[in-house]
Amino acid sequence: MELPDGVVAWAVSSPAVLKQLLTDPRISKDPRQHWPAWINGEISPEWPLFTWVAVRNMFTAYGSDHRRLRGLIAKAFTARRMAALRPRVEEIARGLLDRLAAAPHGETVDLREGYAYPIPIQVICDLFGIEDEATRDGLRECVDSIFHTSADAAEVTATYARIYEILGALVAHKREHPGEDMTSVLISARDENDGAGLSEQELVDTLLLVVGAGHETTVNLLDNAIHLLLTHPDQLALVRDGKADWGDVIEEALRVEAPVANLPLRYAVEDIELDGGITLRKGDAIIAAYAAAGRDPGQHGADADRFDLTRADKDHLAFGHGVHFCLGAPLARLEAEVALPALFERFPDLALATPPEGLRPVESFISNGHRTLPARLHATVAA
Repeated sequence: MELPDGVVAWAVSSPAVLKQLLTDPRISKDPRQHWPAWINGEISPEWPLFTWVAVRNMFTAYGSDHRRLRGLIAKAFTARRMAALRPRVEEIARGLLDRLAAAPHGETVDLREGYAYPIPIQVICDLFGIEDEATRDGLRECVDSIFHTSADAAEVTATYARIYEILGALVAHKREHPGEDMTSVLISARDENDGAGLSEQELVDTLLLVVGAGHETTVNLLDNAIHLLLTHPDQLALVRDGKADWGDVIEEALRVEAPVANLPLRYAVEDIELDGGITLRKGDAIIAAYAAAGRDPGQHGADADRFDLTRADKDHLAFGHGVHFCLGAPLARLEAEVALPALFERFPDLALATPPEGLRPVESFISNGHRTLPARLHATVAA
């Protein structure tokens, strides 16, 4: 496939081949070592995907560097820490539902903006120890822009500068006022070891990774799951009748509408022969096409594109696979486990306020969600 500015990459959509490549040590995520286009200076800071490959954190790390960086951040995502967050997620969801309920009867509300969006960003900001509303809003705007893959050069360069300004200021503040938050833990890991375990850029870029990966993806998971249930009333009825549970909803939504449709980039460390006579040449760039993989007929049958909570095989790659499997997957599932039943229990007559075909996707081939999700909270009363 051809990416913006004529950059060519392989798009891998077969689940079997993706699993093979995502566990192959001959596949790297480090452009500085293994992508000739980057090494040769062909990738401009104005490239719409520049931030996706320029950062220095575990997302773009390879081998021992990846193990080092992942080990530092993994401590913040233990099962015990995630379980401890449940009361806070429940509190956030209740507050947002109260706000939605206060809307005038019959008024259309945007469930993406008013519910799916605020939950993850508030949880992430709590993890980082970010209390300032302006900083929260700035982070959100930057993440939106990073996922906007049709952004022009001016937006790309402005976003790149602004995100580092915001995160740099956060690090400086937390150095002076440390707490129990993730930012302070990472700063401590760097400063106490004279930077031996984490460079200053790796510190800031790790914060950027957690903001992006922990925010936009969960927004889309909630957005897509709500949309799927509202457009498949027979499936929602299964949940309400106890014939399917919210875990089924979450996993089937992740499979049929992966929150990250296509993830850039990986690189072949050496020539790799695949079945079917295809050869990935050394230095070739690779896109992981997670959304297509979730709908692969070879694995899920002829109805692979159908949302079916009774489907026996809901296996998906929405959180990746192998050493780069998403550390935040338990947190995303936790947020969905809380947010989805709370919404549908609070508003049993919830319905879309526009025909499904009228919804528009976000402007991204990476992020998979809707620009808005207009809904009515209550049944319409006939005159």
